[in-house]
Amino acid sequence: MSDSIPQKPALYFDGGCPVCAREIALYRRQVGADSIDWIDVSRCAQSELGNDLTKQAALTQLHFRTAEGELISGAAAFARIWQALPRWAWLGRAFGSGIGLWLLEGAYRIFLRMRPAWRR
Repeated sequence: MSDSIPQKPALYFDGGCPVCAREIALYRRQVGADSIDWIDVSRCAQSELGNDLTKQAALTQLHFRTAEGELISGAAAFARIWQALPRWAWLGRAFGSGIGLWLLEGAYRIFLRMRPAWRR
């Protein structure tokens, strides 16, 4: 990623997880979704992830790369997706920081424990 020229934000998701794929499909149908590059890590090359994200790490949890190149993971990545989608922006504001983000991260950690059973 170039530091001097902002890129389109990118979301890295596990398309091999049926629950994840359905949720991302919902977001991709929303107004504003074309402002994000949606990268299915289960089908992409390592070179599409950048130097600071391995394929294994990207398959473990959701990651969002800002237009400036900052890599964000976990619940904060969800908040960034929501902030980028006009109809979901209120949710991104509510859960993007403070106690909201703390609660969302807790819920996401519970989901991550259950997710391997769904990925099969």
